[in-house]
Amino acid sequence: MMRLYDYFRSSAAYRVRIALNLKGLAYESVPVNLREGEQAGAGYAGINAQCLVPTLDTGSARLTQSLAICEYLDEAWPEPPLLPADPEARARVRAIAEIVACDIHPLNNLRVLKYLTGPLSVAEAQKTQWYHHWIHEGFRALEALLQAESQSGPYCLGDNLTLADVCLVPQVYNANRFEVDLDEYPAIRRVHEACERLPAFERARPENQPDAV
Repeated sequence: MMRLYDYFRSSAAYRVRIALNLKGLAYESVPVNLREGEQAGAGYAGINAQCLVPTLDTGSARLTQSLAICEYLDEAWPEPPLLPADPEARARVRAIAEIVACDIHPLNNLRVLKYLTGPLSVAEAQKTQWYHHWIHEGFRALEALLQAESQSGPYCLGDNLTLADVCLVPQVYNANRFEVDLDEYPAIRRVHEACERLPAFERARPENQPDAV
């Protein structure tokens, strides 16, 4: 059985949990408490040199970076696919996924927020303003992309779940947790609501993880 080094509120780990569930793959969750700094300890640093979650131990390799892990799962277990066969559709899926994973999330993850309030002495109110700003910057672009899609299904690109949905849902969860007003993003909210009704997404939710507190 694969082992997922995980933290319940990590949106990167949340993506991988969704992907594993969509593929119907069993895995053992190994919690790494980011709040207590376990990721920086010698034990975990030997598993992931970046001291980040997630890490997926397949039994033969330890894989890092959530998008790379999701694409590995898609290649190793092709059904159901997370990336469409059509090259243009595949590029659109990756674009949405990367807006979340490469543009929004890195600016708002825990280590950045702790650096803001720690060494830079940023006030909590300013930290929240920072968080909201970068969510809105990314979500405005995402909303425009989703509104422009000609397909009318419930998910990011029509009737089929893709890596775009896998990335979008955890980011919406975080936005809600930080009380970001999402009224101006009806397409994002529509996709999120459709995905949240599915068991694979429900099982992956932070509050449903063994280390949830």
